[in-house]
Amino acid sequence: MKLTETTAAHLTAHLTEAQRTSRVASTTAGVLRGGELVWSAAAGHIDGHPDGEKATTATQYRIGSISKSFTAVLVMQLVADGLVDLDDPVDRHLPELGPALAPARVGELLNHGSGLYAETLGDWWERSAGRSWEELLPSIRRAHRPGARFHYSNVGFAVAGRLVTEVLGTGRSRGWWGVIQDRILTPLGMRATTYSPTANAAPGLAIHPHADLLHDEPATDTGAMAPAGQLWSTIGDLSVFARFLTYGDPAVLPDDLRTAMHIPSLICDVPGESWSRAYGLGLDVVNRGGTRYVGHGGSMPGFQSVLRIDPSTGDGVILLVNDTAGIDLDAIGLLEASLALEPKVAQPWQVSSELDSGSHAHDLLPLTGTWYWGTRAHLLTVGPGDTLRLEPVHDGRGSRFEPTGPEEWRGLDDYFAGEILAVRRAADGAPYLDLASFRLTRTPYDPEADIPGGVGRGWTPSADARTRG
Repeated sequence: MKLTETTAAHLTAHLTEAQRTSRVASTTAGVLRGGELVWSAAAGHIDGHPDGEKATTATQYRIGSISKSFTAVLVMQLVADGLVDLDDPVDRHLPELGPALAPARVGELLNHGSGLYAETLGDWWERSAGRSWEELLPSIRRAHRPGARFHYSNVGFAVAGRLVTEVLGTGRSRGWWGVIQDRILTPLGMRATTYSPTANAAPGLAIHPHADLLHDEPATDTGAMAPAGQLWSTIGDLSVFARFLTYGDPAVLPDDLRTAMHIPSLICDVPGESWSRAYGLGLDVVNRGGTRYVGHGGSMPGFQSVLRIDPSTGDGVILLVNDTAGIDLDAIGLLEASLALEPKVAQPWQVSSELDSGSHAHDLLPLTGTWYWGTRAHLLTVGPGDTLRLEPVHDGRGSRFEPTGPEEWRGLDDYFAGEILAVRRAADGAPYLDLASFRLTRTPYDPEADIPGGVGRGWTPSADARTRG
């Protein structure tokens, strides 16, 4: 589907006005609905001059740190292949780091919990000729204890990229870029994403804040730091990557590892502000009014970029700019405007096709209904694939559970993620639920169930009731 002409015109006008008032050379943006690119537009001239080439939705921009998400996918591919574990010490795979990085783990490189310094020693790496891995080694040093806090580290993703090439044995041949091509871009059909700018690329520019003066920014080859911010891409290609983050592709990554990247690992704590951003495995997780967006932002001299997508709906936004200072435009606001102008119509309820094709939902009906943890009521329901959902009636802890064996399920999310829910039987055959050592029974503190600590004398009248009697 495409957005209506009226909605498209509204979004284009908003983008163009932001380009004008922010005084950026050019910008391009796209909105996704259900994983499909339903609107895209561009504004400005790529060199900032009125007689220059106009930006289009096919114009290529440097995407900066969105490159980190690609690097993270490569590391997760190594996990899928059994070559690396996220809990491995990094120096197990890169012994030349030795005590400089121990005891940081591979997963901590991906969630910025490694404790490494943010930037390199010496020159500003983003505007300097790229250094080799050997030249980068002195910059790989710790500022914090691993796992102690979120500390954004460009150096950490350079290490992650090097880990990929060393484990795959491509460090001296294809390198990180070759692995990106072979294992991500080619399977996804992303032909407009490149290591260096193409003839269709916008130049990197800085605009003087107080005068209409332009400053060229260098299109550097960042060398060993490339896994942190080297790539160039387009709205079309990034929409493909956003769709992969949402719906997956088994040719690139198993779904369980892809969705693991979405889980917030460390919170980005800004003093005085509400928590709205966390970091998963190579992905930003932004909380906007309760909606979780995954993706990344990017910044390199001359460029700013944003990719955000709601993995529960496939609705997202991409924004690219060739200006060092960026554009005064709320990218997610473009998506929200499209949703306000063209709200999604919910699909009517119908029986799940899985239920039609012979699930065991009917056999699970005796388990459904109200259960009590102590005196707190919970509701248990059956979903597609014989999953269970346990939700507190009021405040409390709940989760979805997937079947793992006869009368046994494993938690998929929230408080009980990874925990086991099992059906047990009392002496009279009546079921009760065993969940992470808790007992849930059909009545509050059922004396017939195996309640840890027992139930004392059971339910007795209150003192007032006895007095009244």
